[in-house]
Amino acid sequence: MRYIKPKRLHKEDLIGIISPASTPDDLSRINSGVRYLEKLGYKVLVGSNVGKNHGYLAGSDEERVSDLHSMFKNKNVKAIMCVRGGYGSPRLLDKIDYKLIKKNPKIFVGYSDITALQMAFLQKANLVTFAGPMLAVDFHDEISTFTEEFFWRLVTSNKKIGRIKNPNNEKMYFLRKGSARGQIVGGNLALLVSLMGTQYFPDVRNKILLLEDNGEAPYRLDRLINQLRIANVFDKVKGVVLGAFTDCKELDPNKKSLTLGEVIEDYFTKLKKPAVYNFQHGHIKDNVTIPFGIKVKLNATRGFMEIVESAVS
Repeated sequence: MRYIKPKRLHKEDLIGIISPASTPDDLSRINSGVRYLEKLGYKVLVGSNVGKNHGYLAGSDEERVSDLHSMFKNKNVKAIMCVRGGYGSPRLLDKIDYKLIKKNPKIFVGYSDITALQMAFLQKANLVTFAGPMLAVDFHDEISTFTEEFFWRLVTSNKKIGRIKNPNNEKMYFLRKGSARGQIVGGNLALLVSLMGTQYFPDVRNKILLLEDNGEAPYRLDRLINQLRIANVFDKVKGVVLGAFTDCKELDPNKKSLTLGEVIEDYFTKLKKPAVYNFQHGHIKDNVTIPFGIKVKLNATRGFMEIVESAVS
């Protein structure tokens, strides 16, 4: 399957802002994120429902879908950036016009809860999307130089990206040696598992699978990874890349628990295909943006990953 690459971003292009999951507690983060983008020379259009609240959701399902559709319909909008993750994206999946998205391919950016939208766009509209910085999380205050430089290079250059270096030259470690090539899919582990058994779960055959998560106790990660295992997902993929699993520990010192490391070793050292961990992607400040659907080369033995093409046209 060849996925559709969106067109690259140019200075003065219009970036649309939507909030398909939750709203930040501090709405001033949205304003400072907008100022950051404008300072870089981009124009910004904030969705008409951004900033709304409906419990833990950023407005009703209809309001959030309306903003998403209007940004894809608007010919002037060249990229769409999510405000934050949180909760709620999967509720929109059966309400989205995927033909509209396929006809209007654009740069679409987010991570965490946004994984649900990204995998659905890949599966139903063949669109390459970007697991990368969100407006009110990564671009509102002290901005990581690494995160912004890597992201903007990815979405503004139609040259081959090449080998990815972790920030601060942090090493990637192999769980199983070997090398593999394939298009990269995945994202947040909990969100990916929530799509299983639906038409929105990505085709994982011959793909490189990326997984990351945040705030899940080891027993919950165990359950999620095991779900992928018994659904034969690991049998179908070419290799596995484990990103950051932040705050994934048992908080009660009196409770018996495996460690995060023990859970990971238990599953991934037994794989018969290349697997690495400590790839710097996920709920972290210095974050490697990943273009889902783009071909990568994984060398677990030597601990590196390479994006072998451009992510935009």
